[in-house]
Amino acid sequence: MNGAVVVFARRPAAGRVKTRLSPPLSPAQAAELYRAMLADVLAATAGFAEHLRLAPVLAVTPPEACAELARHAPADYQVVAQRGADLSARMAWAVAEQAAAGRDRILLRGSDSPALDGGALSEALAALDDHDLVLCPDRDGGYNLVGLREPAPGLFEHPMSTGRALEDTLAGARRLALRVHVQQPRFDLDRYQDLRWLAAARADGCESLCPRTLAYLDAHALWPGAA
Repeated sequence: MNGAVVVFARRPAAGRVKTRLSPPLSPAQAAELYRAMLADVLAATAGFAEHLRLAPVLAVTPPEACAELARHAPADYQVVAQRGADLSARMAWAVAEQAAAGRDRILLRGSDSPALDGGALSEALAALDDHDLVLCPDRDGGYNLVGLREPAPGLFEHPMSTGRALEDTLAGARRLALRVHVQQPRFDLDRYQDLRWLAAARADGCESLCPRTLAYLDAHALWPGAA
């Protein structure tokens, strides 16, 4: 197996990331929370990649932020600029780029699911032995992990930031006659109320996955219901 895990990331700029958290968070707080989430995701994914023998890749937008994010990423990451007019095109590009590099197991993950554990990545790799596509749903109709063995032209040609993203991707997979494995849902942190899922995950022992995220929320008393 020659695989890669690609983390999609944005520059943590106020008003550009996690905008659905504002209000009640200020744009600056939302950006700093995302910065903490990204740091946790990169650190955890580097460990997963080493254990699973995957090449870790950080795909950045906007392109001019590559050097900035590379300075804060673990040293093993290859840092590349995302390419494409929208997320659909950028995901398709990432799969094609890794396939062209000889990767036969390609995982894509977002940077706003800091509690996604190594078991999800391991399950995805195992499922790719006899499936063409693996999806890990989140709780708002999208997904936070994608696994493919090779490019699937047209699979992502639909709006991605909607409550229908999972449904539309599964419809595309049916058109392409792909064998699909759908994992148990996890969660992203997109809206303020999603922090309740993180609080529940903390109670179940996710602290080692996202210590910076939890510390930021604690330090600024940003949890739902906090005084």
